[in-house]
Amino acid sequence: MIDSGTTAWMLVCTALVLLMTPGLAFFYGGMTRAKSVLNMMMMSFVSIIVVTVAWVLYGYSLAFDQSSNGTLNFLVGGLDNLGLSGVFNAVYEGLIQQGGQVTAEAAAADNFPMMVFSAFQLTFAVITVALISGAIADRAKFGAWVLFSLVWATVVYFPVAHWVWGGGWLGQLGIEDFAGGTVVHINAGAAALALALVLGKRQGWRKEPMRPHNLTLVLLGTGLLWFGWFGFNAGSELAPDQTAGLAFMNTQIAAAVAAGAWMVVEKLRDGHATTLGVASGAVAGLVAITPACGFVDPWAAVVIGLLAGVACAYAVGLKYRLGFDDSLDVVGVHLVGGVIGAVSLGFFAAYPFLEQQNEGLFYGGPISQLGLQVLGPVAVGGYSFVISWIIAKVIDKTMGFRLDADREVAGIDITTHAETGYDLGSVHASGVTASSPLATSPKKVDA
Repeated sequence: MIDSGTTAWMLVCTALVLLMTPGLAFFYGGMTRAKSVLNMMMMSFVSIIVVTVAWVLYGYSLAFDQSSNGTLNFLVGGLDNLGLSGVFNAVYEGLIQQGGQVTAEAAAADNFPMMVFSAFQLTFAVITVALISGAIADRAKFGAWVLFSLVWATVVYFPVAHWVWGGGWLGQLGIEDFAGGTVVHINAGAAALALALVLGKRQGWRKEPMRPHNLTLVLLGTGLLWFGWFGFNAGSELAPDQTAGLAFMNTQIAAAVAAGAWMVVEKLRDGHATTLGVASGAVAGLVAITPACGFVDPWAAVVIGLLAGVACAYAVGLKYRLGFDDSLDVVGVHLVGGVIGAVSLGFFAAYPFLEQQNEGLFYGGPISQLGLQVLGPVAVGGYSFVISWIIAKVIDKTMGFRLDADREVAGIDITTHAETGYDLGSVHASGVTASSPLATSPKKVDA
């Protein structure tokens, strides 16, 4: 039997998570220089195209097919769902064991179409790939990025999703990841670091200003991400129940606290709070609460948000000390924030509405669970970094990954896409066009 309420809930959450990728495009686009805004946004939008096709053909099967009990099933799913075969007419009944994300609460009354479950998980794969692009703003060949997206999703994201959520080895060990701190953020952050190292620094990095060109776009993108994140986290319960409500509220708490914490750090350190800091802090809090949102009490969400806001505010500066050009702070926000959230479960996990065995240390749980919560980030981060570095290096040695220096300086929008984000050639500083009658009357213009 299909429950119409649960189906409607999951369809809405799926749409919310998909909206996050255009939101990320605005967030990243505003943070780049004006000459690169279109390319930065295109890297997010093309992720939707590439990952959707790969997911339908084989991605879902590699991530979630458990029909094959072969020796490799602990590493990757089977091939019975290629082309979504057997999915479009199936019903999700809570039978897939994916750590904390799918639980016994998805009982018969909460059944919904397996196709909706597949669509929901697709949106996670899409934004994970798009997140990586922020580390290589301004300097990557667009075609190389498209190829990297396809290969990375195939050999990194799909297997890692299976490890944690699809019945793979990390899930079997007992790793907890409610909505993707390990699968999404640590995975993407480690890959971003690898790409930043392979492609090298932007022309003029640390020698010329590379400030965000449009902070209004950044704030718009932040709002869309924040809004969509409720579908990301609360939807990961896969049922409209008490755990979904807890995840929803914890998401809001952590984002708000982290944004405030980042502002305080800026004020104390630099003498002023910035809009970019508010935006970055909110995202850091959203990242950190993602793996824990359905498993912790609200007071713990406050602590997680505080830790993420402060730690990530300082972590984004590591690129200057260590000498890698992570253009839009993917490592400092997503990798660091993801680790904070994943490890925090070893301390704060309470499972208010779930029957779980291994609570956090603060609730009398075993230290072994903390060890597992450390193992997850290490295993996923290490695998993602190494494989991403290899993929990027092969692409760089064959078709080339880095844009030519003269094209990069001229601007990747015009040299790659033959477009510009803003056509301001006929506009004066006052906002009056050259063809306007006011342009001939200095007095009227001054007035």
